[in-house]
Amino acid sequence: MTSVKRKVRWLRIIRNFIIVMAVIIIALVVVYNLKTKITPPEIIDVSVLELERENSSPDFFRVGNCWLKKNKYGLWEMYLEGSPFEIGVINGKLTKELIKVQEDAFVEQINTLIPSKSYLRFLKYFIGWFNRDIDEYIPEEYLQEIYGVSFGASDGYEYIGNNYERMLNYHGAHDIGHALQSLALVGCTSFGSNFNSVDSSMIIGRNFDFYINESFAKNKIVAFINPDKGHKFMYVTWASMIGVVSGMNEKGITVTINAAKSDIPTKATMPISLLAREILQYAGNIDEALEIAEKRKTFVSESIFIGSAFNNKAIIIEKSPSKLGVYTTDANDLVCSNHFQSEVFKDDENNNQYIQESASSYRQQRCEQLINQDEIIDYNKAADILRDYNGIGDINIGIGNEKTMAQMISHHSVIFQPEKLNTWVSTSHYQLGNYLMYNLSHVFEEASITNQNTILYNSNYTIEPSPFLESEEYNSLFEFRKMRDILKFHIEEKSKIEDEDIFVDDLIASNPNYYQGYVLVADYYFMNNKMDKALSFYKTSLTKEFENTTIKMVVEERIKEIEK
Repeated sequence: MTSVKRKVRWLRIIRNFIIVMAVIIIALVVVYNLKTKITPPEIIDVSVLELERENSSPDFFRVGNCWLKKNKYGLWEMYLEGSPFEIGVINGKLTKELIKVQEDAFVEQINTLIPSKSYLRFLKYFIGWFNRDIDEYIPEEYLQEIYGVSFGASDGYEYIGNNYERMLNYHGAHDIGHALQSLALVGCTSFGSNFNSVDSSMIIGRNFDFYINESFAKNKIVAFINPDKGHKFMYVTWASMIGVVSGMNEKGITVTINAAKSDIPTKATMPISLLAREILQYAGNIDEALEIAEKRKTFVSESIFIGSAFNNKAIIIEKSPSKLGVYTTDANDLVCSNHFQSEVFKDDENNNQYIQESASSYRQQRCEQLINQDEIIDYNKAADILRDYNGIGDINIGIGNEKTMAQMISHHSVIFQPEKLNTWVSTSHYQLGNYLMYNLSHVFEEASITNQNTILYNSNYTIEPSPFLESEEYNSLFEFRKMRDILKFHIEEKSKIEDEDIFVDDLIASNPNYYQGYVLVADYYFMNNKMDKALSFYKTSLTKEFENTTIKMVVEERIKEIEK
């Protein structure tokens, strides 16, 4: 009986333990769901949901006074007006097919980077917890607008979150991406010139080097917004994105954002693109832009490049989660890449490390070098600077090198002339194709009578494509990237390439000045225990311009390892 009682007692203990664990797990799930549940804003008037979209001709859509159209260069142009919720709903109705394309491309890239289903599930719960309070840091009007857009989102991605949660969380994707990976997803450059010139108006240029994949960049939208509060403005965007990365308002305020080095954040606050949107919508001069930036809490470090027709100058607002600095100059030009320059951050460990290790300082120097080649920078010269694919001193450091202005990954490139309210927007082939010029005053005047045949850009000021588009070097770039991906696959799979020496010769020949090809070939030979060949390619790579010192140090260590 004693052994039976002991067995019964242990069974009760195990049963009670299971019950307690089940209660704890259920409690954790309940707490998680309560903490991560994001309640949509309350909308009193939802009558806009009843509006129908008209599609009178291919690539032209209308809802009320608002419209979406594609021009002959492949750029989508969109006009929206009304209250935040109305703008959001109509945006979603007009772009519903494009939202699906963008979300498909975004999720495809996530699945490529993270093929593990179990890790993806973990990532979902991590992001849910990370973004649990994000709506508390976003102005109500933008929550309403995002909620409106979410009605245009497609089904199929509920496993990531409901439509509203997904649209909200996507606005933090830019911030989360560069904060968690410190990666080359975002290696942008902005510059301004002609501040002190009496012969030419201020010009501002920027490359937005935010790369997801080719599909993501296909459907760029030039959006013109007439809100019921604040200033009219334009910005370059993609479907579902109401945040601003590049834009200009009717007062001649321009805003572009450039990622900087961040600590890994513990929770999301205000996405930087929504802060940029608020500045664009409500600031008429530099002081007002600063006031808005100072009152908002963000969770990553970012440079906000502000140009102002009123002040006839540009400044850089450097904002981290804990500090804010301002960098400006009395000189004729100002350049912003991906590190901070103000006194506030001169002793910042993250920033100083990034200056030493990354491509940011080199690219800034190259931009300054290009600006200083001409006394006046007009819009054509600005395009030449943004399209430059060489290193300092015009040295070829490899097509696509992150240290160059044109890394051949730009989602878009823009040029602003704030005093005249002119904007040039790149079309296709990164920044190498045509730039189309839009005048804000003209577009808003034409908005009410625009139809499928209306040409909104001024063709007299179109910037012609770069001759580099027709070059053998440019065509070889895509062969290089294709072969690079094949080589990476074989390295990851530890498999051999058929006719590997021929493959290697073709890969190197397709981009001979880029260090990356030599390193990958060396890695491949090292993996296959062909140490003489690996050593040769590692050493040759060190004669090229590396994008960052970390990879270079890894190569140097590998050489030491082989030579032991």
